[in-house]
Amino acid sequence: MSDANDNLTGVWNGRYDYQRQLDPVGFMATIIDGGSSLSGGVSETCADDEGMVVDLFAMLSGRRSGSSVAFTKTYDESSGWNHCVEYDGKLSADGNEIEGEWRIPGKTHGRFLMVRPERKTTQTEQRVEAKV
Repeated sequence: MSDANDNLTGVWNGRYDYQRQLDPVGFMATIIDGGSSLSGGVSETCADDEGMVVDLFAMLSGRRSGSSVAFTKTYDESSGWNHCVEYDGKLSADGNEIEGEWRIPGKTHGRFLMVRPERKTTQTEQRVEAKV
């Protein structure tokens, strides 16, 4: 059985890098951990092929097995983007980072890192322990 640190539900701040000389892109992901299945959404702001800044939104669906995390980000077409991006990563021992590789099959790939802020339950537990 997994402990509370293993549950991925929450807001994650992330960044993905390209192999080419393009600026890294920051994103925010909201993950709902249903045990072995993952769902949620992603929002990001980046420059399109013409250099215009666009806000992008995507759905996230995937799975988790132990420390292995894999999900697909599917853009919602609201800004003209409609492709999918596959992510494969590894969850850190403390359960607060996911690092790995993303890829658009047959086109490009790069690295990503997702970090979640310290969870309130942990802060509350620390405060309670300090008072006891």
